[in-house]
Amino acid sequence: MGKSKIFIVEDDMLYSKMLRHKLSMDPEFEVEVFSDGESFLKRLHVNPSVVTLDHSLPDISGLELLKKIKRDYPNVNVVVLSAQEDVSIAVEMLKQGAYDYIIKDVGSFDKIWQLVHHANEKRNLLEEVELLTNEIAVKYNFQEYIKGSSAPMQRVFSLLHKSAKANITVSITGETGTGKELAAKAIHFNSNRMKKPFVAINVAAIPKELIESELFGYEKGAFTGADQSRAGKFEEANKGTIFLDEIGEMDLNMQSKLLRALQEREICRLGSSKMIPFDVRIIVATHKDLLDEVKKGQFREDLYYRLLGISVEMPPLKERGNDIVLLAKTFITEFCKANGFPKKNLSMEAIDKLSKYNFPGNVRELKAILEIAVVMSDEQIISADDIQFNRRNEVEDFIQEDLTLDEYTHRIIKWYLNKYNNNVLQVADKLDVGKSTIYRMIKEGKI
Repeated sequence: MGKSKIFIVEDDMLYSKMLRHKLSMDPEFEVEVFSDGESFLKRLHVNPSVVTLDHSLPDISGLELLKKIKRDYPNVNVVVLSAQEDVSIAVEMLKQGAYDYIIKDVGSFDKIWQLVHHANEKRNLLEEVELLTNEIAVKYNFQEYIKGSSAPMQRVFSLLHKSAKANITVSITGETGTGKELAAKAIHFNSNRMKKPFVAINVAAIPKELIESELFGYEKGAFTGADQSRAGKFEEANKGTIFLDEIGEMDLNMQSKLLRALQEREICRLGSSKMIPFDVRIIVATHKDLLDEVKKGQFREDLYYRLLGISVEMPPLKERGNDIVLLAKTFITEFCKANGFPKKNLSMEAIDKLSKYNFPGNVRELKAILEIAVVMSDEQIISADDIQFNRRNEVEDFIQEDLTLDEYTHRIIKWYLNKYNNNVLQVADKLDVGKSTIYRMIKEGKI
């Protein structure tokens, strides 16, 4: 970053000379002086970081100049200087966007020095945030961020574009590992809320006793251990997007509270009676068929229709054809670059092996397999032998061992926990066992 441009607009030549000398002591400042408003306006296109503006100029009033500055260059910070202390003028200047209002005297130079530095730091911070925001927008460009050229993914991209244009609830479905959170982020960072928070919460990972306090927050003393007040995820996400992953795991009692919050657009912290309004875009995701859950009585029908919005189904990797190879090459390139490895490529046999595999773990599994392959390969060409499919026959293999039924049970549950990233609720649902049984085995060290 180059020097910060500081403009002094001052018709008192002695005062402007002294102020210029003071500010020029900072080698990071490039200071220009103007004795009237007209000459200053001709240089305003330079977009200075900070302007010290005399309230009384010979040709244009300081208030009129301030309005022009804030209209055309709202990020320019303006410190207004005046020879007279007039509260009404100070209030009006601050209302019009002045950074501060200072009375001119010999002793004011130190204060102006501090204010100009603070205002300049604020401007630099805003520019950094804007730069990062623009980088994020590029990073989350749909087809750059989520790789794929197959027909199923083209349909996904079309829906993501439409979802980003409107402030509508989006429900994302698909198997574990298909990229549901990536899709949610892509929607948020391409919407008009991109500069506001994106807050993600995995409903399945939070015990049902804690989910309300996580979402809505709590006041000090609301329950044992609540030694201070805390905002919930809805407050954190205000003006932005909240992503509720695995919404199908939410219990019916909490579903009713969430429904009320979405209907009223306000929440109440635990331990409080005060209603807090929120402005949040809702994106939900699940690997379950929510309509089927409604029929089973496991999900509220009214909440289902409240959340439905635009439905985006992330296709499993096995249905994405040549996307497997496209993603494979991308993951290899990224992993080699991140770890300082020389560039590696896939052999035709390795490509053929990947193309014939059905990837039950989807994109997440593909990435893990290829990262291991890059490390294991001693050559620049990754061979078919370097591709290992996470021992998918591991359950069948250890059936041959001489173990008790309980030991087999522990091994099977452990295998499924690894497969589903330690999602206890999902494993319990898959194996039709109580989640408390799994938690007990973990607590007892059997898993």
